[in-house]
Order: sequence, then C-alpha cells, then structure tokens
Amino acid sequence: MAIETKYLTSDTIESVVNDLFSPSNVGAKPFLKWAGGKGQLLDIFQKLYPEKLKRKKIKNFYEPFLGSGAVFFDIAQKYEIENAFLYDINEELILTYKVIQRDVSKLIDFLYRYQKTYLKLDKVKRKEFFYEQRTNYNLQRFNIDYDKYSESWVPRAAQLIFLNRTCFNGLYRVNLKGEFNSPVGDYDNPTICDEQNLLAVNKVLEIAEIKKADFKDIVTDLRSDSFVYFDPPYRPISKTASFKAYNKQGFTDSEQLQLAQLFKQLDSEGSYVMLSNSDPKNIDPNDNFFDEMYNGFNIVRVPARRMINSDPTKRGRINEIVVTNYTTV
Repeated sequence: MAIETKYLTSDTIESVVNDLFSPSNVGAKPFLKWAGGKGQLLDIFQKLYPEKLKRKKIKNFYEPFLGSGAVFFDIAQKYEIENAFLYDINEELILTYKVIQRDVSKLIDFLYRYQKTYLKLDKVKRKEFFYEQRTNYNLQRFNIDYDKYSESWVPRAAQLIFLNRTCFNGLYRVNLKGEFNSPVGDYDNPTICDEQNLLAVNKVLEIAEIKKADFKDIVTDLRSDSFVYFDPPYRPISKTASFKAYNKQGFTDSEQLQLAQLFKQLDSEGSYVMLSNSDPKNIDPNDNFFDEMYNGFNIVRVPARRMINSDPTKRGRINEIVVTNYTTV
C-alpha cells in the first residue's frame, strides 16, 4: 500500500505560529505531578481531538476527572474555548485549583516560605520536616470545610503542593482512611514555588468553573457544542497496579460500566466525547473488556510510558486506549 506523504502548507505553518503567540497561550502547565497525568501523550492527543475543535469551533470543554489538568491546559491555550467545566471527586485537588483561581498571590507567599525553609535544611532535617508536614496535613483535614471557600484553604493548598513536590516520585496516594501516605522523596533542589507557572495557571483558569463532583454530574452543566474528555482512574492491568491514587474508594468495573453508559448518552445527545484508559491487552491479548464495552466507537491504541512505579525498571512502554465517538485522522 502506498503511503501518502503529508507536507506542512503555509496555512498550517501560520496556524501553528498563531497558536504559539495566541493571547490565551500563557505557558500554563500542570502544577502537580499526578497519577495518570497526560503530559506525555499530548502530541498524540492533538491528532485525536475533534476536527471541529482544531478549527476552533467548539467553545465548551468538560473534564470530569481533572487530575493534573494536562489536557485542559493544552486545549484552553490552543483552541480558543470560551468555557471550561472542571470536576474531580478529590476534594483536596479541587480545593487547590480553586485557591489558584481565587488567591494565587497568597498561595505563592506560602509556597515561597516553604521553599526557603526546606532548601536550607540538610537531608536529615528535610526528612523530619516532610513527615511533620504530612502528619499535620492528615490531621488538619478534619478542620477543613471543603464545601465553603475560606482563608484556611490557602495554607491547605500550599501544603498539598509542598508534599507533592517533595514526596517520593511525586505520587499523590491515600490509604483507606483517606490519609496521604506517600513517603519522602530524595531531591537536591525541588521547585516548590513555581511562581511563573502558578500565575499562568491562574490566568487560564479565568474561563473555568471548578467543582467537586462525581463524573455523572456533568449532565447538569452540559451545553450544546461541547467536547468532553474522560480520564478515569485506570482499570488495573495487573494485581499490583491498583493503588488508591485519586481517592480512598478507588474506581470499580461497575463504575467503568456506568461511565461507558454516560459516554453513549453524550454521544446520542450530540457531544464530542473522548476517553482514555488502560489497555488490558498489555497483559492478556484475549481481554476484550473495553473493546466490548465501547463496541461501535473508534478505539485507538497509543504507546505510553509507565511513569509511576517504585521499581524504575518497570516504567517501560505500554499501550493505552483512546476511545472517541468521532472519526480520527
């Protein structure tokens, strides 16, 4: 079969240059390292987005499993959306996004003090400081009203960012009690206060409505002319692959099925929908869990790297699946 060679036209080059210098492209990127973050896949995803989005004709974007927000930051800065609806069930994550949206200067002040204090400590004192902050973080969660914004949210958000920047492998993980339990990391000079990026994130979040909500709740906000991206906690592909990274409840096969039903509902209502998940065929070529669940939709397998594993030798390449209800190029 002959392979068609595609060349960049002058119009395409101009479009790329315009994207780079778009007023909405302020260089914002994820401010947290998060399990399942999609930064490594953005180049592939940009080819899989709806053509209508690429033409900047879709104005409403929905992301019900927000996490690090890599896809949101990519789309918001490249494709001129006007509204973003961002959700996650993790109350600590939503709290932190809202603080950046509303009180970024105060947050930067707290983070600067964390950075100044932490970096002047030796390795032993850093370890002690980390575990003191982790203990305090877990105890203080009982004193936070996650439903009502207050001044106490700012130091809470700063503490989460500090722990994320200094814990082992940047892994946000909680146990069944809801306690953050990632151990201390070993970094010479971690960037705890990334002022420039936080200010950029604040700017991009101007178009966002941020909610602590279950993924099914997006139907109450759904507008016409919308693109919805689902990035749920991945279905484990091995017995050791399931840590409680997002929340203490995890995400079951029953919920994967509910998500598939919502995917089909949104498709029937005319939304553009895209979903990522693990590919069980990495382990068992005969496992058709997602192929059967999303039968009739477009399923693409894309190469990815395992980014989080206690054994660096096991962070090799695997496939992930991307499901869309539209044809991809």
